[in-house]
Formats: sequence, C-alpha cells, structure tokens
Amino acid sequence: MNRLLLCTLLAVPVLLVGAADASACAACFGKSDSKLAEGMNAGILALLFVIGSVLVAIAAFFVFIIRRAATHPLPIPTETLEPSKA
Repeated sequence: MNRLLLCTLLAVPVLLVGAADASACAACFGKSDSKLAEGMNAGILALLFVIGSVLVAIAAFFVFIIRRAATHPLPIPTETLEPSKA
C-alpha cells in the first residue's frame, strides 16, 4: 500500500474525531450588537469608502480631460496631402 495513502487513511479519522464544534459568527448567530458585528460593519464601511473614493477620482480625471479638451482644442492642419508621383 502506498505510504501517502496509508497516512491519509489514518489522518482523516483522527482529524474528524478531534475537530471541535465550529461556532457561528455574530451575524449568523443572531447577536448583531456584539463587538464582532461592529468590527465587521466598520470594515465594510471602510472598504466602501476606499472603493467610492477611487471611483470618484477616476470620474474626476475624465471630467478634467473632457474640460481640457474643450478649452484647448487641437489645431486643424491646413496642409493637404498631394498624391504621390510614381
């Protein structure tokens, strides 16, 4: 029998028997006034602030580019292309 398979077959029952009960988080458990729920809400608000500020900065950049293009138009070339003489 392969040594890895034997170790796996021995480790799986030991890990299953020795596993402690998993506790639900405060939001899943229903206690929304705990410190864990407050920290989770603060983290969500911080991420929303970061994402919102990045989106506002991108929008402001495009507004800047559009306004600058309107006030500083490119000059129209006056030269005409002549057909090449071959």
